[in-house]
Amino acid sequence: MVSFSFSLPATVWALDGFGPWTATGVRGLLAGLLAAVCLYGARVPVPARQHWPALLTVAGGCAIGFPLLSTLALQTSTTAHSAVVIGMLPLATAAVSAALTGRRPSRVFWAAAVLGAGTVAAFTLQQNQGLPTVGDLYLFGALLVCAAGYAQGGRLASHMPGWQVIAWGVVAALPVSALVTAFALPAEPVHLTSKAIVGMAYIAAISQFGGFVAWYRGMAVIGVLRASQIQLAQPLLTLVWSVLLMGEQFAPLAAVTALVVLGCIAVTQRARS
Repeated sequence: MVSFSFSLPATVWALDGFGPWTATGVRGLLAGLLAAVCLYGARVPVPARQHWPALLTVAGGCAIGFPLLSTLALQTSTTAHSAVVIGMLPLATAAVSAALTGRRPSRVFWAAAVLGAGTVAAFTLQQNQGLPTVGDLYLFGALLVCAAGYAQGGRLASHMPGWQVIAWGVVAALPVSALVTAFALPAEPVHLTSKAIVGMAYIAAISQFGGFVAWYRGMAVIGVLRASQIQLAQPLLTLVWSVLLMGEQFAPLAAVTALVVLGCIAVTQRARS
């Protein structure tokens, strides 16, 4: 969760030298190559056929969909605003996981989940005079595809090591990442800066690979539903990074919204299934 909390600021840094499509392609390409080296070095066999639908969901949601949509959103949205909207991701993950596994969380769980989601939606509309922006639509799309990747990857981590789940996911996405990079580079010239290099290194090595190693391992140990809710602390940390490192100013309502959502998630942690 701490690793992911810096993903949005790092993406903004990467956009200092890369276009949105180029940034998405390059980060996926670098993460995929790093994962391929790790898999080859550990002599990991190719996963069984029954695991590939889940791995492709991880690839589509976590290695392609979320990086692209969140990067496009950051073209018009601030890091602080984006962090609060993405605060709905744990709730979406819980809903997808419940649908996939057939587990039935209690009414208290869903009441807190709905309140958290409603709080985020209200914040988004209030910030934009009652209408969602294009950036918000990108962010909502990003959290939906990422929730599917989280839920499927968390389930799969109970059958294979978590690092292998994300490694095979980003490797499976390599052809798409390479294609996006090849088409984007001529249209979006790269202007390397120190911020762009540091940001790209972080989102490729940590946001798209390293952070998931611990994340999927945690999901395998305590379960997808419970683990997903811990991530609601992420918006608070991202808000801190946006102020300390990005020099952004955010409305007090953003912090209040994040705290309300965090309180909702505390309730879901205590609620029984």
